[in-house]
Amino acid sequence: MIAQTGRTIETRFTRLVGVRHPVMQEGLGPYKTVRLAAAVANAGALGTVSIPGITEEPTRGARVLRGYIEEACALTDGILAVNIPVGADKATGKVLPFSEAYVRAVVQSVRDPMIAQRLRVITTSAGAPGVARALIADSGLIHIHKVGGTSQAIRAERDGVDAIIASGYEAGGHTHARPVHTFVLVPSVAEAVKIPVILAGGARDGRSLAAALAMGADAVALGTRFVASRDNPDWDPAYAARILAAKEGEDVVFSAIYGPSRALPSGGIGELAAMIAAGIDNDALTRFKDERLIAGQRDGDMEGGILPCGQIAGALQELIDVAEFVPGMVEQACEILAHLEKLIARKS
Repeated sequence: MIAQTGRTIETRFTRLVGVRHPVMQEGLGPYKTVRLAAAVANAGALGTVSIPGITEEPTRGARVLRGYIEEACALTDGILAVNIPVGADKATGKVLPFSEAYVRAVVQSVRDPMIAQRLRVITTSAGAPGVARALIADSGLIHIHKVGGTSQAIRAERDGVDAIIASGYEAGGHTHARPVHTFVLVPSVAEAVKIPVILAGGARDGRSLAAALAMGADAVALGTRFVASRDNPDWDPAYAARILAAKEGEDVVFSAIYGPSRALPSGGIGELAAMIAAGIDNDALTRFKDERLIAGQRDGDMEGGILPCGQIAGALQELIDVAEFVPGMVEQACEILAHLEKLIARKS
């Protein structure tokens, strides 16, 4: 364990968001991540509340999300985000109903001054941020968007977002149709945009944070590492145990209806593939996928569930306590950066 000295690393990300450490929790779900988000926020990083799912009836889903937000705010004095996948209707170009309902729920939440003290960030992913930008622009929320390519980052900056999550192919959950790995993607994005960049995909400890800073990023985002913690009691403990049991390279990339996704192997993935091959319509496929994601997360169904997970799972060996892990991670990065500076040879 790294001895904690109270040091931190100040970056454009920490100044923008108001957190102590340049670390954030990735958007997870679709099952709730309220207590994990609060634990991450309490540790001085940015905790992220997940939406209930994309197949919830929009009005009901918005109410459930508001409840999640209020619950998380009651558990922390730190800073929180909400992650929402956004997409546009192909026929009209308008934002999809579930995306609009969830974005509006977040925007309406921060009209409550007590919530606004905690909930300062909205992160969007999946589609281009422009379809939801008008709903967010005047809310006072910091808008961070996740991308998997440099051209997407340039477009997101042009659309007016405040920061970029550059997510490499190693990341869990939805990933890229054209694979670009973290070590390639992050420097390219950092070079192409002027706004802060957060590295995602393959981050696990202070070594990852030091490397991210060296590549031009301002912070790191972790998903799988935080799932495998003692601070995620909303999910069945079998999920974290399965992550720790994963072998290097065991993760698989599969067709997840609208694009590829990375997960640990399970029967649920095979069932989804059979349904896609049979020509089942996308609405039914999406409902099935949401149900099986929740079955893994809430119920601990490791066979029938679908288990999103990053490649980093094969390198994780133990559960963490978030309150110790986050400052320890930053301290490790400080030690590495100080050591690297000593390696610089100067002319005598």
